[in-house]
Amino acid sequence: MKFIVSSTTLFSHLQAISRVINSKNTLPILDCFLFDLEDGTLSMTVSDSETTMQTSIEVNESDGNGRFAITAKTLIDALKEIPEQPISFDINMSTYEVNVKYLNGKYNIMGQNADEYPTTPTLQESVVRLQMDASVLLNGINKCIFATADDELRPVMNGIYFDITAEDLTMVASDGHKLVRCKSLSTHGDDRAAFILPKKPAMLLKNLLTKEAGVVIIEFDDRNAVFTLERYRMVCRLIEGRYPNYNSVIALNNPNKVTVDRLQLLGALRRVSIFSSQSSSLVKLHIDSNKIDVSAQDIDFSTSAEESHVCQYDGTPMSIGFKSPFLIDILSNINSSEVVIELLDPSRAGVIIPAEQEPNEDLLMLLMPMMLND
Repeated sequence: MKFIVSSTTLFSHLQAISRVINSKNTLPILDCFLFDLEDGTLSMTVSDSETTMQTSIEVNESDGNGRFAITAKTLIDALKEIPEQPISFDINMSTYEVNVKYLNGKYNIMGQNADEYPTTPTLQESVVRLQMDASVLLNGINKCIFATADDELRPVMNGIYFDITAEDLTMVASDGHKLVRCKSLSTHGDDRAAFILPKKPAMLLKNLLTKEAGVVIIEFDDRNAVFTLERYRMVCRLIEGRYPNYNSVIALNNPNKVTVDRLQLLGALRRVSIFSSQSSSLVKLHIDSNKIDVSAQDIDFSTSAEESHVCQYDGTPMSIGFKSPFLIDILSNINSSEVVIELLDPSRAGVIIPAEQEPNEDLLMLLMPMMLND
């Protein structure tokens, strides 16, 4: 079996799907790319047994159809060094010896029998289908993924929860300390449905969607989900279990509202948090009559820092403590020039929202406070 293909086109597609492969696999065949040539279309598949990604390209010339596998690292490293040019693959389908020829040389690689490669899961009949713009999905994943947990005891928290209604789509992530709720008003389903997308497939989608445009088709059942993009298709195992009622932890109608320049507060936190206790990373916000004081101290090393900035606030004076890396993460994932921090009291979670929401979006982030000693 022979085919000729563009070196850079092949490399870019293989590189995009290669992130699926684990460094250690239970099956040796999962270290390989699976190639399937049929009627001039070359399909490439990778899998880690829970997530499978596929892409395809048109070949310049082909002679015959067939399936074979090649160790991913060897092929990626070899193709990386070849500039744009046609390269030919000649595969002996009885021995799986692969000869790769390019302008000034050739590679000889031993392939493997493709029949050992695990089959891609198929969805059951009870499938839910949803369409959404690639930019909307990318925006939701970008806003949520930093708030996912790494908790072996509560696996449902280790992914992004997609809550679909007939009116909108809400993406939620939480690790118990911080929570992100990103509601897209431009996307909706036919009925109520939900699934939990694990962190690894979410990261893979995030990387792919930066290069994609158009519509993403999402299909899912109780166990698996299929994401069909313009050039890629991903099948992944979903996290099973019931996601907590995220709306119950969001305090609404908080009377104390601070409006502050996001970048000013973010810069102050980054500078002041250097002087916080290494064990707690506690920063204190003291808000009083259009002024916000950001302070931190490390008693063990006798260091401290404080900054004052203007804000809009006419509520009761209040001091509240937050873990600085969490608050920095939240402010870094909001695009608005100003943010509104809604507070009830120093023991309740702070609700942080953009002063101006983006079109067709309702974004809310929440952060649990830390106890202050004074």
